[in-house]
Amino acid sequence: MKNFLLTLLLITFSACATSPTGRSQLMLVSPEQAISASREAYVQTLAPLQKKGQVDSDPATSARIKWITGRLIAQAIVLYPHTSDWEWSVKVIDDPEMVNAWCMAGGKMAIYTGLIDKLEATDDEIAQVMGHEISHALANHTAERMSVALASQLGLAGLGIATRDSDYGGAMLTGSALAATLAITLPNSRTSETEADVMGIEIAARAGYDPRAAATLWQKMGAVGGKTPPQFLSTHPSPVNRQENLSKMAEQLMHLYLDEGDRPVYLLQ
Repeated sequence: MKNFLLTLLLITFSACATSPTGRSQLMLVSPEQAISASREAYVQTLAPLQKKGQVDSDPATSARIKWITGRLIAQAIVLYPHTSDWEWSVKVIDDPEMVNAWCMAGGKMAIYTGLIDKLEATDDEIAQVMGHEISHALANHTAERMSVALASQLGLAGLGIATRDSDYGGAMLTGSALAATLAITLPNSRTSETEADVMGIEIAARAGYDPRAAATLWQKMGAVGGKTPPQFLSTHPSPVNRQENLSKMAEQLMHLYLDEGDRPVYLLQ
């Protein structure tokens, strides 16, 4: 048992990376592994919805989302050239009650019609949502969260070995199942949320979307749903000062938004 824990500690300390904002990250799972798992998870997640006709069912809405997201992706590629090799994709899921959006590793995205319609979201506000989600992928948050989950599972497995208690064992979520669960249902850390806020609002501003919409988006998000918060808030924990911080960032980024330079578009199929 002692050797197992020592090995786990050595692996943990040696598997560190640095995020785009300079933060140290645990990386037991490589970004490439997370992208591969997410590619499979994306297909598995969308397949039953496609059978029900719930994916890209409204051509006008799909075209709108692809145009907005395409402008964001173009800026993401400028800032992070390695992502030009990603198989970028965005789908609109027809679910009027679901207020949510997500992005898996490698740029596999989805947004629900509930978020668009219930919030009466403007193009600027949708850009903030998708810019934030894209930033989770750019910062390798899926790989990081998979690594944390793996470390936890390894720790529990070690505890089970030490105590000979099978209750610490059980089935381990791995690969595509874990990637899908982390992207869609489990909450992000406050640290990764702040990181995605900082990165996402800049990408949206560079793409020509008003950064002040980040604060109005969260105002709307907090107002919708009454006693039942939208899914987006359960997977994206919001500190009380989030709107204030976003407003301050918006003022600092207005020059990017007002820049009259070209706004290229990544064409999504």
